[in-house]
Amino acid sequence: MTGESTYHTVFWILLGLVMLMRAYFTILVRRAGERVMPDQAAIQREGKAIYAARVVAFFLLIAILALYALSSSWIMSLAIPLPGWLRWAGFVLGLISLGLWTWTQVALGIAWSPQLQLREGHHLVTSGPYTRVRHPLYTAMFGFAISLALVTANWIFVAFGALMIVGMYVRVPREEEMMLTEFGEEYQAYMQRTGRFFPRR
Repeated sequence: MTGESTYHTVFWILLGLVMLMRAYFTILVRRAGERVMPDQAAIQREGKAIYAARVVAFFLLIAILALYALSSSWIMSLAIPLPGWLRWAGFVLGLISLGLWTWTQVALGIAWSPQLQLREGHHLVTSGPYTRVRHPLYTAMFGFAISLALVTANWIFVAFGALMIVGMYVRVPREEEMMLTEFGEEYQAYMQRTGRFFPRR
């Protein structure tokens, strides 16, 4: 039987890989002279309340990660008795999600932004994972959040993943409105031939 310390290690491997990947693409964007942090227009586009909630969620996640790293009794009391095979399936899902996440970032290149803002001279990306899905980045993030919940087998990560997924669902219509304003009929046609999070049948 796999000990809990092994799942802790697997968790930190997944988290470390996604942080390294994200850091790499952040550096790429900054070296190109583009901004990563939001401007006032991006905050207004997303909504001040939602943006504030994202900031609070970020610091809450840092606190949760610290408690998990310390094996806090409070965190450990929220454990879920999942079978080992399901937790390892979570690890596989995490690797697959990380692969999709990386592929998406490569397709976007310096056009990527964690905010609801477009780059100067921004063009509509429809290659790679964007060929059949409009928001593959969010699909990857959904999968990654689920994988962490399975690997940790802990209600706190289930709850955090659920909140993140809800937040993305709230954000997507605002992002699509921004794209429609910028690209008009081109984006409308793109919406008709693609699925939002999964390929259209």
